Amino acid sequence: MRSLTTLSGLLLVIGTSIAAGQAPAPFPKDVYRESGNRFPALKREALNEAGKKLYDARGAVDAYGPGPMRLYSPSVAAPMTEVNEYLRRKSGLEPRLVELAILVTAREMDCAYVWTAHEPAAQKAGLPQAIIDAVKFRKPLTNAGDKETVIVQLGRDSLGKHKVSSDTFARAVKLFGNQGVVDIVSLIGDYAATTILANAADQHVRPTDKSLLPIP
Repeated sequence: MRSLTTLSGLLLVIGTSIAAGQAPAPFPKDVYRESGNRFPALKREALNEAGKKLYDARGAVDAYGPGPMRLYSPSVAAPMTEVNEYLRRKSGLEPRLVELAILVTAREMDCAYVWTAHEPAAQKAGLPQAIIDAVKFRKPLTNAGDKETVIVQLGRDSLGKHKVSSDTFARAVKLFGNQGVVDIVSLIGDYAATTILANAADQHVRPTDKSLLPIP
C-alpha cells in the first residue's frame, strides 16, 4: 500500500511539473519536427541547380530557420542571401551594432526564433547585457552610447510607429552618414522580412534550446 501511495504521489508530481511548463511542450499538429515550422524539410534532390548550389553553400546544418525555408524559392533565396551577407558583414557597421539592429527587429516583430539565435551572438560581439535587456523588455535605454540609442530608436520607430521622427533621422545621418543610414534601415528591413517568414511558418526554437524572448 505504501508503494502504491508513493507511486501515485510521484505521478502527481510529474503531472504537475508538466502542467507547470517544466517539460517541453509538443509542437502544434501543423509543425514538422525536423524543421520546427510548417514547412517540411526540403530535400536536396527536389531543388533545381541554383537551389542545389544554395543548399550546398549552407553546409551540414539542420532544417530550422528562415534560410532553409527560402530554398523553396531559390530566386528569392539567392538575392536575399547576398544582401544579408553585405549588410551583416561587409557594410562596415560594427558587429555589435549589427546584432543590435537584428535584436531590436526581432523584439518589435516578437520573433523568438531570431532573438534566441542572435542574443548569444550579440553578447559575443560585445553588446552590453544592459542594452540587450532594455530591448528585450522594451525599456528606455539609459547610459547607452549615441550609436546604440539611435539604432534602437530607428528600429522601434520604423517597425512600431511606422514613422521615424525628424530628430532621430538627423541624428542617425550625423552618426552614420547617408549610406550608413540606408544600410542600417535596410538591415532592419531584411530581418523584418526574415521574422515575418518565421512567424508565418510558426518557427519554433530547437527542442535543445530555450526561448530567450518573452512573448509578447
